Amino acid sequence: MTKGKYELVSEEQLKKYAELAVRAGVNLQKNQLVIIHSDIENVTFARLIQTAAYQAGASNVVMDWTDEQSTKEFYLHASDDSIDYFPDWQAARFKEWDDAGAAYIRIISENFDDFKEVSPERMSRFQKGSRTKLKAYYEKIRSHEVRWCLLAVPSFSWATKVFPHLNKEEALHSLWRLILQGARADGKNPLTDWINHDRAFESRKKFLNDSQFKALHFTNNQGTDLLFGMPNNHLYIGGGVIDKKGISFFPNIPTEEIFSAPLKNKVNGKLVATKPLIYGGSVIDDFYLTFKDGRITDYYATTGQEALQNIIETDEGSNYLGEIALVSNHSPLSQTNTLFYNTLFDENTACHIGIGNASPSNLQNGSNLTEEELKEAGLNTSLLLVNVTFGSEDMKVVGIKEDETEVLLMKDGDFQF
Repeated sequence: MTKGKYELVSEEQLKKYAELAVRAGVNLQKNQLVIIHSDIENVTFARLIQTAAYQAGASNVVMDWTDEQSTKEFYLHASDDSIDYFPDWQAARFKEWDDAGAAYIRIISENFDDFKEVSPERMSRFQKGSRTKLKAYYEKIRSHEVRWCLLAVPSFSWATKVFPHLNKEEALHSLWRLILQGARADGKNPLTDWINHDRAFESRKKFLNDSQFKALHFTNNQGTDLLFGMPNNHLYIGGGVIDKKGISFFPNIPTEEIFSAPLKNKVNGKLVATKPLIYGGSVIDDFYLTFKDGRITDYYATTGQEALQNIIETDEGSNYLGEIALVSNHSPLSQTNTLFYNTLFDENTACHIGIGNASPSNLQNGSNLTEEELKEAGLNTSLLLVNVTFGSEDMKVVGIKEDETEVLLMKDGDFQF
């Protein structure tokens, strides 16, 4: 009889992982409301986070359950009117949570077989409707007005996809090990490890922010040759970020990226993805994007072309970029030499871009600027932000200053500063 996925990891490790989400991820404050988004498959871990949140002083912990099987039935059989409709009460509850100062923790996993029969077009329509109704919530997320944390647990289908040569139990046990390792949750004191991890970001962010390169040039032998113009007074952020109240938190566990926002109309060249993109249950693989004056003018995916098209055609802003991220191919997560088939993990193994919305936090004083002022500064706006990994072991990145001086930032996929 196959063991359950929570029988293949120790309770002590799970409790440390849960505490990490609460105390480092959202940095929960006394008497703060917590919202936990979780599929019912992950009830065991969600309840451990709930316990950790109450122990940290949460005023209340709301469990916002989902069910992927029910979601699949909805996508397959609901009427077209229902697919295009997102009820007002759903948006109202997020507004009430936001107004109460809630912190959000989302548990994700991958279940590759669940949505293989579903039309990417129907999923895209529903997601567009939900993001439109929840626009205010997502703006708070992107501007770090609210604190949130995204972290992962494995599933059997995900584990056997990553480790096809192992049986189900061995594969799941191996994926648990890598997830906890990547999340820096496998040591004796993960909270201390994350404080040290965050310190490592600071010197590189300071160098980039002080340098204020007018452009970044990325090249490799896979076919990427891409030039990014950068806004005046841009900021690189990464590791821990600060909310509007001055409280630090880690939005992603794991995280290895230092990222900023490019100028909307100043991205030119070709990007060749080096890892699959998993979005809305679809797998997009072996694909490229071509840019002219910031806009995606050509694209092709051997696998998942329709899903890629739906992403790019979500709205006007999804034809442009909102993020460029530097990630070393020599980080502990990269050194696992594993294709995770999960964007949260794969994007933290190599350089990536974000299709869609730019974060106001990537501009000095950006969180205090109006939407129109952000547009005037050159930042893109969109309903979505979807990350595409294109880094490689031979990635070269050059920073170009106002006087055309070039500074080598990355060579052979690793930082040079």
